[in-house]
Amino acid sequence: MSNYSIIPQPVSVQYLDGEFKCQGLPRIEKGEPFQSEAQIFIEQLRQTWGDGAFGDKGFIRFEQTGRQSAEKYQQTEKNQSALESYCLEILPEGITLKAGAEAGAYRGLQVLRQLFLSGFNDGSLTIPCGKIEDQPRFSWRGLMLDCSRYFYSVEFIKKILDALSLQHINIFHWHLSDDQGWRLPVASYPLLTEIGSKRREHRLSGEFSGGFYTETEIRDIVSFAAERHIEVVPEIDLPGHASAILAAYPGLGCTGGPYRVEDRFGVFEDVLCAGNDGIFTLAEAVFDTLADLFPSRYVHIGGDEVPFIRWAECPKCKKRMAELGLDKAAQLQSWITSRLAQMLHKHGKTAIGWDEVLENTEKFPLPADMIVQSWRGEEGGNKATSLGHRVIMSPVTNGCYLDSRAIDQPEELGRLSIGTITKGFSFDPVTKKMDETAALLVLGGQGNLWSEVIYAGKIAEYMIFPRICAIAEALWSQRKSKTAPELAEFAGRLVVHQSRLDKLGLLQYRGPLG
Repeated sequence: MSNYSIIPQPVSVQYLDGEFKCQGLPRIEKGEPFQSEAQIFIEQLRQTWGDGAFGDKGFIRFEQTGRQSAEKYQQTEKNQSALESYCLEILPEGITLKAGAEAGAYRGLQVLRQLFLSGFNDGSLTIPCGKIEDQPRFSWRGLMLDCSRYFYSVEFIKKILDALSLQHINIFHWHLSDDQGWRLPVASYPLLTEIGSKRREHRLSGEFSGGFYTETEIRDIVSFAAERHIEVVPEIDLPGHASAILAAYPGLGCTGGPYRVEDRFGVFEDVLCAGNDGIFTLAEAVFDTLADLFPSRYVHIGGDEVPFIRWAECPKCKKRMAELGLDKAAQLQSWITSRLAQMLHKHGKTAIGWDEVLENTEKFPLPADMIVQSWRGEEGGNKATSLGHRVIMSPVTNGCYLDSRAIDQPEELGRLSIGTITKGFSFDPVTKKMDETAALLVLGGQGNLWSEVIYAGKIAEYMIFPRICAIAEALWSQRKSKTAPELAEFAGRLVVHQSRLDKLGLLQYRGPLG
């Protein structure tokens, strides 16, 4: 290994004379700070190479510098860089990791893990000496996994979370409901999982397939992610994409049914009835469950692709419109959005919605603290920041949709559009239309994997990797011009990095960068 080839690119890399060498993998001495992070790091090494790979000596030393309090900063994303900053010093006599907080120590250990994955061969570790200093550009660096259209196992999700943390991804946006399946247990609404979690599967000759995550499994995933300093943000899509809810509780729809858990993909006219107070009773039960299972500061309430046809025809919805003084059925959505956000406030949570929540807000403006996720392009983010809302950028037009094909070839896996590695590398959450004030409202961005056609974990791996590596670099590393020479330099690091991901057993796309 002649250079580090780290992804995402650190703020500063300074190479020094000499190499750090040892037989076997170095151990971390007990009594050092950051022992929880060190233990996860050791387990990760053990998963890859086994117990026999470790040597007899401890060469890794930790220093805690200017202790940072995660509790103090948990509500102020702008301080995330202080929590996640680290410094690695690699010298012939040993390795020193300096960090002010646990998150920074973990990020530094993941860089060290990258170097071990490249530098440990035939029982011997060799790493060039140097000093690496680093901190993130954005606080929100995420991946959305759609577990409604395809139900992924707990073990698979853990595998993906562990691999994501190697690239400093720190948000797991977990899509748990849609027309094709409901995945969250809600004790007072048992039919959501008894009926709403199963659908006919054409690939399996019409047999029923699906499933849901138990409370124990959800807590396990949340804990596993937290150990890797990844925040799990749940999404329950309301009031549209509700076929699974309506199949379980048809009285919550405008027509009363019949409904079914959809085995087709697309946007469907039947949504939750805006004139039925029962939808808020359901939402409160769901939010109670989410508050109990997910310590995250945020809950994503969806809000995308809501047709208004049923509301315009429904007597109960018409009555609601008259009571609220609304001019059109579409305005019912902003009323629902506002009410759901207020309900989440009582749980100490902040609502996130897809960029459609910006529309039809004449009568019911969005709550000031609601976060908008821009997906249809950059315009949602531009509009949201102009109104003073924080935003998460994941535009389908900028390489953030990982269910898209990675290259414009008919043989490639994926659907609808093209999302190349080059697009992901060139992605900037701060758009050209945002001024300095607007830029401060950009939390960051993420890649999204919708699973309509991603019916196996191995296919999901192929769609995620290595495109998420390019997105991770766009979100972590300091902004560069992203010129052709910089893309070529990234491509060189990516070749090395993909060999690391191979050792983690991940199936990867290896075609043109696009």
